[in-house]
Amino acid sequence: MHIAILTFEGYNELDSLIALGVLNRIRDDDWRVTIATPTPKVTSMNGVVIAQMSTLEEACEADAVIVGSGVATREVVEDRAIMGVLRRLDPSRQLVAAQCSGALVLARLGLLADVPACTDLTTKPWVIAAGVEVLHQPFFAKGNVATAGGCLASHYLAAWLITRLRGAEAADGALHYVAPVGEKEEYVERAWRNIAPYLPAQEPSPEPALV
Repeated sequence: MHIAILTFEGYNELDSLIALGVLNRIRDDDWRVTIATPTPKVTSMNGVVIAQMSTLEEACEADAVIVGSGVATREVVEDRAIMGVLRRLDPSRQLVAAQCSGALVLARLGLLADVPACTDLTTKPWVIAAGVEVLHQPFFAKGNVATAGGCLASHYLAAWLITRLRGAEAADGALHYVAPVGEKEEYVERAWRNIAPYLPAQEPSPEPALV
């Protein structure tokens, strides 16, 4: 099982790395989470350099993909080479999610043609201009496509992916692990309130874990 987090030059550390950390709470031998980049290294909006773990081409064949966010997303969607590769993303055979300005990438790829999206407030007018309805909420999913708005909504995407791929109990454990001490029950319950309405009927949210 391969989950790729697309991460571009000028990336937002919170968007890519929180999802990476939550997803890696799954310790199964066949579970692999990678940072997928267009170049051997990319530098974040705050100067954090990260090395490529997988290519964009490999990401397009992954079981699930998160399109990360950053300050250069408008440049990304104008890059013919990058977008040419990403046109291979296909929600009919993989889970496809976007964090904040990653929704603009999905919009340009035509993957939000009949799906409203969540995104950050800065990106909102660009996504609307691309012809997509933007919701005033942190998370939304329809079928195999999900979006989240706001850096600290990235754990919602991660939990949605874990639930779809490994079940609600595994996602609940991952959320409980990363939640603040003394606030775990409240934190996890809030996450499920946002995620549960968009899960398939066979994947209801679990009972709250012990604090």
